[in-house]
Amino acid sequence: MPIPELSQLEQILHKHRHKVRTSCLAEIGHQNHRFPILGVELGSQQLHAPTVIFVGGVHGVERIGSQVVIAFLSCLLERLEWDEHFQRLFDKVRVAFLPLLNPVGFYQNSRANGNGVDLMRNGQVDAVCNVTPLVGGHRISPVLPWYRGKHGLELESQVLIDFVSDLITRSRVTLSLDAHSGFGLKDYLWFPYAGNVAPFPGLAQMFRLMQLFDTTYPYHAHYQAAPQSHFYTTHGDLWDHLIKGHKKATFLPLTLEMGSWLWVKKNPKQLFNFAGFFNPQKRHRQERILRRHTVMMNFLIQAAYSAEQWLPGEQAKMDYHAQAMQLWYQKVKR
Repeated sequence: MPIPELSQLEQILHKHRHKVRTSCLAEIGHQNHRFPILGVELGSQQLHAPTVIFVGGVHGVERIGSQVVIAFLSCLLERLEWDEHFQRLFDKVRVAFLPLLNPVGFYQNSRANGNGVDLMRNGQVDAVCNVTPLVGGHRISPVLPWYRGKHGLELESQVLIDFVSDLITRSRVTLSLDAHSGFGLKDYLWFPYAGNVAPFPGLAQMFRLMQLFDTTYPYHAHYQAAPQSHFYTTHGDLWDHLIKGHKKATFLPLTLEMGSWLWVKKNPKQLFNFAGFFNPQKRHRQERILRRHTVMMNFLIQAAYSAEQWLPGEQAKMDYHAQAMQLWYQKVKR
């Protein structure tokens, strides 16, 4: 049985093949099938061009995350056909997509990959704080959810790390958004760390970015931005892994955690469908989610393009760091 999201992605890329640079980053074998992991770039090829990365499909059951990323990719490519402003913008900014990282998880409708490993617990970093039991990642058995794997990175995890690392080294500033679902009654924008209650190196810049979004789009402030450690802590977060490897880079990774509990609240029948815990089941609600995040995703592209206008200098960085500490870490013992 084909993966609908993968088929849709391949159709979009074929239609717009003259505007995109597509790479098969790996192929995953499973039950006599071979599933590609596709990486996509569009826009500037200049060295050190600012870059935005959109990631989806890390967890196979959270299909809406991949759908949001694929829908946004399609939207950009359609606009590039006729929007002269967009064409000029993309001469100066690079936009990259990794829309479906875990195709076997999609195929078997599971959170984990084909080896039973939760990719977002598979990074080679251990938490330096107490983690949420079980949810925080374990090495007991792949039969249990949130399994980290025994040793080393899974192929899918390595693909993500290599893809993002390559883009970071080619960019003067890198923003990323990793789309997930399944937590809470609202939409969250989480940033590192997941395994450390201390602030990460780009805290001042992240505070400024979130401040910029809130002031520019005050009527889209339905997101709650905060460190992931405020909600639960984990081992092996891949974005923690990447931050550790690129401490000196201007790299600001965000995780979009779409609040699927609200969909369940509005349609309790979803409780009788496992996919309903993570994805909207009503057509009109799915369409609403596919367009709900386009303002924020477009904002990230504009912010990367204009990064020199808002990234703080050394003195301002100290001021923003202090404000961020007051907002997010006031209760953290230091």
